[in-house]
Amino acid sequence: MSERLRLDELDDIDRLIVKHILINAVKHGGKASIGPVINKVLGSRPDLKPRAREIAERIRRFIEVVNSMDTSSQRALLNELDPSALAEKDREETKELPELPNASIGKVVTRFAPNPDYVLHLGNARPAVLSYIYGKEIYRGKMILRFEDTDPRIKRPLPEAYIQIKEDLRWLGVKWDEEYIQSLRMEIYYDLAKKLMEVSGAYIDLCSQEEFRKYRSSRKPCPHRERSPEDNLELFDKMLSGHFGEGEAVVRVKTDLNDPDPSIVDWVAFRIIDTDRYPHPLTGDRYIVWPTYNFASAVDDKLMGVTHILRAREHQQNTKKQIYLYRHLGWRYPEVIHFGRLKLQGFILSKSRIKKLTERYPDRFSGPNDPRFGTLAGLRERGILAETILEIVRDVGIKPTDASISWDNIAALNRKKLDYRSRRLMYVEDPVKICIEDAPRELSSIEARYHPDNDKLGSRILKLIDNDGKLCVYVSRSDIDRLLGGGDSAKVRFMELANVEVYRSGENGAAARYISRDLDDAKRMRLKIIQWVGSNSVNAIVKYPVGLRFRVSRGLIEDSILGLNDHVYQLVRYGFVKVLRKTPKGAVLLYIHE
Repeated sequence: MSERLRLDELDDIDRLIVKHILINAVKHGGKASIGPVINKVLGSRPDLKPRAREIAERIRRFIEVVNSMDTSSQRALLNELDPSALAEKDREETKELPELPNASIGKVVTRFAPNPDYVLHLGNARPAVLSYIYGKEIYRGKMILRFEDTDPRIKRPLPEAYIQIKEDLRWLGVKWDEEYIQSLRMEIYYDLAKKLMEVSGAYIDLCSQEEFRKYRSSRKPCPHRERSPEDNLELFDKMLSGHFGEGEAVVRVKTDLNDPDPSIVDWVAFRIIDTDRYPHPLTGDRYIVWPTYNFASAVDDKLMGVTHILRAREHQQNTKKQIYLYRHLGWRYPEVIHFGRLKLQGFILSKSRIKKLTERYPDRFSGPNDPRFGTLAGLRERGILAETILEIVRDVGIKPTDASISWDNIAALNRKKLDYRSRRLMYVEDPVKICIEDAPRELSSIEARYHPDNDKLGSRILKLIDNDGKLCVYVSRSDIDRLLGGGDSAKVRFMELANVEVYRSGENGAAARYISRDLDDAKRMRLKIIQWVGSNSVNAIVKYPVGLRFRVSRGLIEDSILGLNDHVYQLVRYGFVKVLRKTPKGAVLLYIHE
């Protein structure tokens, strides 16, 4: 509880104000904005509208206090002030997440089981986030992280991916209780394979793939299917000792030969992989008999006590396969929730395509974290917040249908979260110098806040160019062209500075006449507002991701960017940018979104 804000010292109006500030702060990651709070307060108390100026000032005073608190203190204070408001907020957050079947508080165990063959993308984030929210937040149980890396040939694990995946999860705020790597559990799988053969639930198949397909298509058993457990165990030992080569022997789980889905019929549980040719990054050539995804995953779910599996709808086939294994061993299968795919429009999510691009064009793409890719590392590099990804996954929920997220949706969510916390700077593309006639000397430098609603972000001094007694600024050539159009002059407000009349002064140039400083004058005349920079400006390059390319904008930006340590800024009338690098002469920025 914050010592700076005591509820017993507040009158009824202040309590109402603080309540709506807290609701807004909890909704937006701990930072409330003044505009929505004013609307809520005056909407609930129309009698206060004649006192709007006073109410706005009260709100501004309390917002600074609330925004200085951590989110847990904000929630605690809101719960003390109005428990129903916090309960309603929590219901809103989880409205798309229905209860899990047969789930009890403290007893739910979920797992996220990535293949470490590459970094995570937005689609992978869905099972990770949902497993965390259900396992840890909603049911206060346990979540397991398990690396499923038992295919060193086709889905070869990458040593760096084990680390990168954990970095992605930590960035999302996903916390796990236990961590396992399947390639380090091989002896466990061998023991379970033997138990499965002992109960006649599996057998060693020595048929070629073509021979087995013929038996399967005719719904006839493989000749090796009814071999005794003792013979199967002997053959399995031969497999482990290297007696057979790749493709010469597999372990199959017995299923219904008449299953309508041929892929389920006696599916492969173990196969031989030549690890001399395809060494595993963690175990090298120590093992040659490797469990398939369905065997290792099913066994681990049982041994690790997983109660609820949340995975994509494409795994429905695998669920059916694994149930057969559970029946043979007398196990109860976990509850399974299948959901649709999550796609990001306009971004590449395919691991194979991203790999090809980064390998073929190493000078063009920085790697899986390139901001033009839909990987979590790429989105993070682009400037998308982890809380934005979390909100998207919450909103999409566990619907069985596919979901397609547009970049506009992501940008809209991210913009709301960045706006209050980001300093605003003025940037001028393709700058044109304009001198203001009759400008008072006190305009040679002005103080301007970095954010109209967030005083905590501070202010800076903006200096105009002193040109032979005239005060001058730089503005974008495109703004001048739009202002003048086919006319000779137009009135406009230079942001935070003055109202002026811009007129043509030459074939390609322009000048301005001073009118006034008063903002009310600008409102009365309905003047457009444009940004500018003065003498304290430096060069800036803004890189705009467009598909798989970058469009580059060059101009001038306030030099205060060089002394600040923020990573993200809002360029007035352009959008949000992320700092890529800075030098004494300027900055290179990456455009995030409007």
